[in-house]
Amino acid sequence: MSQSHQQPALSKCPGCEEPPVAGDLFCGACGYDLSAVPARPDDRPTMAITVPPAAPAGEAVRWPTAEETDSSDVPAPVVRPADVPGTDSGGRPLTGPDTPDAESGPGAASPSGPVRTGGPDSAAARVRRDDRADPGGAEASGDFALAAPDPRAPEHAAALAAAPAPGAKVCVACRSGRVDADGYCENCGHAQPRERDHMEQELDAVAAVSDRGLRHHRNEDSFAVSSTALPDGSPAVVAIVCDGVSSASRPDEASAAAASAANETLLESLPRGTHPQQAMHEAIVAASEAVNALAREPAGAREHDAHRHQNAPACTLVGAIMAGGLLIVGWVGDSRVYWVPEDRTQPTARLTEDDSWAAQMVAAGLMNEAEAYADERAHAITGWLGADAYELEPHTAAFKPDRPGLVVVCTDGLWNYAESAEEMAAAVPADAREQPLHAARALVGHALDGGGHDNVTVALLPFAVRPQGAGSACDTV
Repeated sequence: MSQSHQQPALSKCPGCEEPPVAGDLFCGACGYDLSAVPARPDDRPTMAITVPPAAPAGEAVRWPTAEETDSSDVPAPVVRPADVPGTDSGGRPLTGPDTPDAESGPGAASPSGPVRTGGPDSAAARVRRDDRADPGGAEASGDFALAAPDPRAPEHAAALAAAPAPGAKVCVACRSGRVDADGYCENCGHAQPRERDHMEQELDAVAAVSDRGLRHHRNEDSFAVSSTALPDGSPAVVAIVCDGVSSASRPDEASAAAASAANETLLESLPRGTHPQQAMHEAIVAASEAVNALAREPAGAREHDAHRHQNAPACTLVGAIMAGGLLIVGWVGDSRVYWVPEDRTQPTARLTEDDSWAAQMVAAGLMNEAEAYADERAHAITGWLGADAYELEPHTAAFKPDRPGLVVVCTDGLWNYAESAEEMAAAVPADAREQPLHAARALVGHALDGGGHDNVTVALLPFAVRPQGAGSACDTV
């Protein structure tokens, strides 16, 4: 059974405003349906509203005039609730501004809007600040205690005493914790970036930067830069850049082994007087042997995987030597060397030829360069260092630049975004010869801005000679 609510008695018909007869469902004058009149709401206020006592006669409140307005021409508030006599919702008198305990008394009211400052009696004098000399502390003021440790506390002082010693590896996240042998911060537990994710090195005449890129989970590139002296005392500068073959096993180990072996070989042979071009050839052979050694395993291990030799560690290699006024380059694979003259109006040049499917198509005259490198097979390499390489064919070339310039040694992670010599020259900063490390960082950034699909490694060698007249940028010897 449902309840029905009695309709209230109406003094006038809602349709014609004539007084209806009591009990009629329709107006006798206009026929308005009186039963459709909505019932009066049942809710009633149950809380008594305290009305502040009226101000005595002759003591009307004088509201201050706003001295300024905001951007919408609305006067800025200049009065707080406690500035006007009255009571709060509990019936307690509001404390006036002249009461001594206006700030800390039990009846104090907090401002409900923005507070202007401007005079000695303004709210600026009442703003509470977190003063260390506050004798009451958090409990007396009613503030919550801060969760952060107090630097004056004994336990915090002990933590500072345990901070890493100068020169020790510091966490990249909290900047204070010591990094353990597993690569995690002992303070916040944050995993640290792997050392090879981003590497930089700068010597007097060469700088190199390597970065993991934006898509790969590790950096499979590696480099080695060094300097030594020839028997006559003149300097020799070396840069080796290696790119691990991702389809092979342990490509990061292969690139590291190749770069290290090639660099060590050059540092041994150049001071003995070996011609730089011959030294480069020997360095590539040594790098190949170092990569081949990674594939050597006990016979018992190979029994479980008869085809392990088909996926041996592999990498590419490209290197440059500046010695005796010569520029020697050597390579196996598709990493490159570019020549960028200091005078950008002079022609630039690419000093290497890729060991790749695209380069073979172009050399055979089957495709032009644009068509070949647009093919999905373009970056399939035909030469590399590794136990499963068909035949080791080190390429070397010697140049004698007749003007100062910059030698760019890089992997395809960079030249994919600056393929032609002109594009590479445009990406190289104008002050690269004076600031090679800064320029190497900029080139890595160029690749990352372009998408960073691969690991990126670049080494820059400023080549300084006195101009010897007009001619080509590089002459092959």
